[in-house]
Amino acid sequence: YATPKVDVRGVVFDCPGSAPRILLVKERRDGRWTLPGGWADVNDSPAEATEREVWEESGYRARATKLLACYDRHKHDHPPHAFHIYKLFFLCALEGGVPTTSIETAGVGFFGEHEIPPLSLPRVTPAQIARFFEHYRHPEWATEFD
Repeated sequence: YATPKVDVRGVVFDCPGSAPRILLVKERRDGRWTLPGGWADVNDSPAEATEREVWEESGYRARATKLLACYDRHKHDHPPHAFHIYKLFFLCALEGGVPTTSIETAGVGFFGEHEIPPLSLPRVTPAQIARFFEHYRHPEWATEFD
């Protein structure tokens, strides 16, 4: 029977000084920015899928350290989609690498909370980005879910 698809996203912060910046990649499909991620592959754990997606789309190595949120895509401000999708957002520790674009991405960058470029709304919403900055400031918060 039908089951939801699983979309994983890596939430990676780079903190020069005291102001955290979040890693975003520019999607070639719509020219807008998002957290690196995509569909989870069969035989990958959600964390492994997230780490792979961050590497493939940004050139950075990151280790998933905490599940920040498990959202039902239909319950958030994403445009309609034909599939039912669960979105898993993992906080990831930056472990190295250099910014590198891919077949899916046309840009890679770190952005401050008040510097967020136009987002790819099918993939991530402004409210979700804002919430992840709050999670960064409050590491004791529990995982959120619908």
